[in-house]
Amino acid sequence: MALNNPYNTTLLRNETAAGAAAQLLLLGLLGTALDLGPAGWLTGLAFAVATWAVLTRALQRSWLASFGAANRVTLARATLVGGVTALVADSFESPTPVTALVSLTAVALILDAVDGQVARRTGTSSSLGARFDMEVDAVLILVLSIYVATFLGPWVLLIGAMRYAFVAAAWVLPWLNGRLPPSTARKTVAALQGVLLLIVGADVLPYPVAFGAALLALALLSWSFARDIRWLWRTRASRAR
Repeated sequence: MALNNPYNTTLLRNETAAGAAAQLLLLGLLGTALDLGPAGWLTGLAFAVATWAVLTRALQRSWLASFGAANRVTLARATLVGGVTALVADSFESPTPVTALVSLTAVALILDAVDGQVARRTGTSSSLGARFDMEVDAVLILVLSIYVATFLGPWVLLIGAMRYAFVAAAWVLPWLNGRLPPSTARKTVAALQGVLLLIVGADVLPYPVAFGAALLALALLSWSFARDIRWLWRTRASRAR
Protein backbone atom coordinates (compact mmCIF):
# COMPACT_ATOMS: atom_id res chain seq x y z
CA MET A 1 0.00 0.00 0.00
CA ALA A 2 1.38 3.45 -0.93
CA LEU A 3 2.03 5.83 1.93
CA ASN A 4 0.11 9.08 2.04
CA ASN A 5 2.75 11.67 1.26
CA PRO A 6 1.51 15.28 1.59
CA TYR A 7 4.51 16.53 -0.38
CA ASN A 8 3.48 16.66 -4.03
CA THR A 9 6.37 17.73 -6.23
CA THR A 10 4.21 17.92 -9.34
CA LEU A 11 1.82 20.44 -7.83
CA LEU A 12 4.64 22.57 -6.49
CA ARG A 13 6.45 22.52 -9.82
CA ASN A 14 3.23 23.58 -11.51
CA GLU A 15 3.10 26.60 -9.22
CA THR A 16 6.62 27.71 -10.10
CA ALA A 17 6.00 27.02 -13.79
CA ALA A 18 2.87 29.18 -13.63
CA GLY A 19 4.95 31.95 -12.08
CA ALA A 20 7.51 31.72 -14.89
CA ALA A 21 4.71 31.79 -17.47
CA ALA A 22 3.22 34.89 -15.83
CA GLN A 23 6.64 36.55 -15.97
CA LEU A 24 6.96 35.80 -19.68
CA LEU A 25 3.45 37.13 -20.28
CA LEU A 26 4.27 40.39 -18.47
CA LEU A 27 7.47 40.76 -20.50
CA GLY A 28 5.47 40.19 -23.66
CA LEU A 29 2.99 42.90 -22.67
CA LEU A 30 5.78 45.33 -21.83
CA GLY A 31 7.58 44.47 -25.04
CA THR A 32 4.45 45.10 -27.12
CA ALA A 33 3.25 48.23 -25.33
CA LEU A 34 6.59 49.89 -24.62
CA ASP A 35 8.87 48.45 -27.30
CA LEU A 36 11.18 46.78 -24.80
CA GLY A 37 14.73 46.59 -26.11
CA PRO A 38 17.26 43.72 -26.00
CA ALA A 39 18.63 44.72 -22.58
CA GLY A 40 15.16 44.70 -21.07
CA TRP A 41 14.22 41.39 -22.65
CA LEU A 42 17.44 39.62 -21.70
CA THR A 43 17.38 40.93 -18.11
CA GLY A 44 13.70 40.06 -17.71
CA LEU A 45 14.23 36.55 -19.07
CA ALA A 46 17.26 36.04 -16.83
CA PHE A 47 15.18 37.15 -13.85
CA ALA A 48 12.38 34.72 -14.77
CA VAL A 49 14.75 31.77 -15.16
CA ALA A 50 16.63 32.56 -11.94
CA THR A 51 13.40 32.95 -9.94
CA TRP A 52 12.00 29.69 -11.29
CA ALA A 53 15.22 27.76 -10.62
CA VAL A 54 15.87 29.11 -7.12
CA LEU A 55 12.25 28.80 -6.00
CA THR A 56 11.91 25.27 -7.38
CA ARG A 57 15.07 24.21 -5.57
CA ALA A 58 13.92 25.85 -2.32
CA LEU A 59 10.56 24.10 -2.50
CA GLN A 60 12.24 20.72 -3.00
CA ARG A 61 14.24 21.29 0.17
CA SER A 62 11.38 22.71 2.25
CA TRP A 63 8.97 19.74 2.03
CA LEU A 64 5.93 22.00 2.08
CA ALA A 65 2.62 20.18 1.62
CA SER A 66 1.31 22.97 -0.61
CA PHE A 67 2.52 26.23 -2.11
CA GLY A 68 0.00 28.30 -0.17
CA ALA A 69 -1.98 31.46 -0.89
CA ALA A 70 0.60 33.75 0.71
CA ASN A 71 3.40 32.40 -1.48
CA ARG A 72 1.20 32.93 -4.52
CA VAL A 73 0.89 36.60 -3.58
CA THR A 74 4.66 36.82 -3.16
CA LEU A 75 5.15 35.07 -6.50
CA ALA A 76 2.85 37.63 -8.13
CA ARG A 77 4.96 40.35 -6.53
CA ALA A 78 8.12 38.70 -7.84
CA THR A 79 6.60 38.79 -11.32
CA LEU A 80 6.04 42.55 -11.00
CA VAL A 81 9.59 42.99 -9.73
CA GLY A 82 10.78 41.13 -12.81
CA GLY A 83 8.94 43.69 -14.92
CA VAL A 84 10.52 46.55 -12.99
CA THR A 85 13.93 44.95 -13.45
CA ALA A 86 13.40 44.70 -17.21
CA LEU A 87 12.31 48.36 -17.44
CA VAL A 88 15.31 49.56 -15.42
CA ALA A 89 17.70 47.55 -17.59
CA ASP A 90 16.05 48.97 -20.70
CA SER A 91 16.35 52.52 -19.31
CA PHE A 92 20.09 52.45 -20.02
CA GLU A 93 19.33 52.25 -23.74
CA SER A 94 15.95 53.97 -24.13
CA PRO A 95 13.86 56.65 -22.39
CA THR A 96 12.31 55.30 -19.22
CA PRO A 97 8.53 54.71 -19.24
CA VAL A 98 8.17 56.27 -15.80
CA THR A 99 4.42 55.65 -15.55
CA ALA A 100 4.80 51.92 -16.14
CA LEU A 101 7.79 51.71 -13.81
CA VAL A 102 5.98 53.53 -11.01
CA SER A 103 2.77 51.54 -11.50
CA LEU A 104 4.46 48.13 -11.34
CA THR A 105 6.53 49.19 -8.33
CA ALA A 106 3.54 50.62 -6.48
CA VAL A 107 1.50 47.43 -6.90
CA ALA A 108 4.49 45.34 -5.79
CA LEU A 109 4.85 47.46 -2.65
CA ILE A 110 1.13 47.19 -1.89
CA LEU A 111 1.26 43.41 -2.24
CA ASP A 112 4.16 43.38 0.20
CA ALA A 113 1.65 44.30 2.90
CA VAL A 114 -0.76 41.60 1.69
CA ASP A 115 1.23 38.35 1.65
CA GLY A 116 2.07 38.50 5.35
CA GLN A 117 -1.58 39.11 6.25
CA VAL A 118 -2.65 36.21 4.05
CA ALA A 119 -0.08 33.90 5.66
CA ARG A 120 -1.25 34.75 9.17
CA ARG A 121 -4.97 34.50 8.40
CA THR A 122 -4.65 31.19 6.58
CA GLY A 123 -2.14 29.73 9.03
CA THR A 124 0.36 29.07 6.24
CA SER A 125 3.36 30.99 7.56
CA SER A 126 6.65 29.21 6.85
CA SER A 127 10.37 29.90 6.90
CA LEU A 128 10.40 29.50 3.12
CA GLY A 129 7.63 32.07 2.71
CA ALA A 130 9.42 34.56 4.97
CA ARG A 131 12.69 34.08 3.06
CA PHE A 132 10.94 34.33 -0.31
CA ASP A 133 9.28 37.57 0.77
CA MET A 134 12.58 39.01 2.02
CA GLU A 135 14.47 38.13 -1.16
CA VAL A 136 11.83 39.73 -3.38
CA ASP A 137 12.01 42.88 -1.24
CA ALA A 138 15.80 42.93 -1.49
CA VAL A 139 15.81 42.61 -5.28
CA LEU A 140 13.23 45.37 -5.68
CA ILE A 141 15.24 47.75 -3.46
CA LEU A 142 18.43 46.91 -5.36
CA VAL A 143 16.81 47.53 -8.75
CA LEU A 144 15.21 50.79 -7.62
CA SER A 145 18.51 51.99 -6.17
CA ILE A 146 20.22 51.27 -9.50
CA TYR A 147 17.58 53.32 -11.30
CA VAL A 148 17.70 56.25 -8.87
CA ALA A 149 21.52 56.20 -8.91
CA THR A 150 21.46 57.12 -12.61
CA PHE A 151 20.36 60.65 -11.76
CA LEU A 152 21.32 61.11 -8.09
CA GLY A 153 24.72 59.46 -8.12
CA PRO A 154 26.32 56.07 -7.39
CA TRP A 155 26.09 56.57 -3.62
CA VAL A 156 22.42 55.51 -3.85
CA LEU A 157 23.62 52.00 -4.71
CA LEU A 158 24.56 51.62 -1.04
CA ILE A 159 20.85 51.30 -0.26
CA GLY A 160 20.38 48.28 -2.50
CA ALA A 161 23.76 46.74 -1.75
CA MET A 162 23.65 46.94 2.05
CA ARG A 163 21.65 43.78 2.62
CA TYR A 164 23.86 41.78 0.25
CA ALA A 165 26.98 43.16 1.94
CA PHE A 166 25.57 41.98 5.27
CA VAL A 167 24.98 38.48 3.87
CA ALA A 168 28.51 38.38 2.46
CA ALA A 169 29.96 39.52 5.80
CA ALA A 170 28.07 36.73 7.57
CA TRP A 171 30.12 34.18 5.62
CA VAL A 172 33.23 35.56 7.30
CA LEU A 173 31.66 36.46 10.66
CA PRO A 174 29.28 33.62 11.59
CA TRP A 175 27.86 35.49 14.57
CA LEU A 176 26.03 37.72 12.10
CA ASN A 177 23.85 34.71 11.22
CA GLY A 178 22.08 34.92 14.58
CA ARG A 179 18.32 35.15 14.64
CA LEU A 180 17.16 38.69 15.32
CA PRO A 181 14.19 39.44 17.59
CA PRO A 182 11.06 40.87 15.92
CA SER A 183 11.26 44.62 15.48
CA THR A 184 8.61 47.08 14.33
CA ALA A 185 11.34 49.64 13.68
CA ARG A 186 13.19 47.26 11.36
CA LYS A 187 10.02 46.47 9.40
CA THR A 188 9.12 50.16 9.13
CA VAL A 189 12.56 51.13 7.87
CA ALA A 190 12.53 48.28 5.33
CA ALA A 191 9.13 49.35 4.03
CA LEU A 192 10.21 52.99 3.78
CA GLN A 193 13.10 52.09 1.47
CA GLY A 194 10.75 51.06 -1.32
CA VAL A 195 8.36 53.95 -0.76
CA LEU A 196 11.07 56.63 -0.72
CA LEU A 197 12.88 55.19 -3.75
CA LEU A 198 9.57 54.96 -5.60
CA ILE A 199 8.79 58.62 -4.88
CA VAL A 200 12.26 59.69 -5.99
CA GLY A 201 12.10 57.48 -9.07
CA ALA A 202 8.74 58.97 -10.07
CA ASP A 203 10.65 62.17 -10.90
CA VAL A 204 8.05 64.46 -9.35
CA LEU A 205 10.29 66.09 -6.74
CA PRO A 206 12.77 68.95 -7.14
CA TYR A 207 16.33 67.66 -7.20
CA PRO A 208 17.27 68.83 -3.66
CA VAL A 209 14.15 67.20 -2.18
CA ALA A 210 14.72 63.98 -4.12
CA PHE A 211 18.36 63.95 -2.98
CA GLY A 212 17.25 64.45 0.62
CA ALA A 213 14.64 61.68 0.41
CA ALA A 214 17.20 59.18 -0.90
CA LEU A 215 19.70 60.31 1.72
CA LEU A 216 17.05 59.81 4.41
CA ALA A 217 16.41 56.28 3.14
CA LEU A 218 20.13 55.49 3.33
CA ALA A 219 20.47 57.01 6.80
CA LEU A 220 17.51 55.04 8.17
CA LEU A 221 18.74 51.80 6.63
CA SER A 222 22.26 52.35 7.98
CA TRP A 223 20.84 52.97 11.45
CA SER A 224 18.70 49.82 11.26
CA PHE A 225 21.61 47.61 10.19
CA ALA A 226 23.94 49.14 12.77
CA ARG A 227 21.33 48.53 15.47
CA ASP A 228 20.93 44.87 14.49
CA ILE A 229 24.68 44.29 14.16
CA ARG A 230 25.22 45.78 17.61
CA TRP A 231 22.58 43.44 19.08
CA LEU A 232 24.12 40.40 17.35
CA TRP A 233 27.57 41.34 18.64
CA ARG A 234 26.37 41.81 22.20
CA THR A 235 24.50 38.51 22.28
CA ARG A 236 27.03 36.39 20.35
CA ALA A 237 28.42 34.71 23.46
CA SER A 238 25.04 33.68 24.87
CA ARG A 239 23.91 32.34 21.48
CA ALA A 240 27.08 30.24 21.15
CA ARG A 241 26.28 28.24 24.33
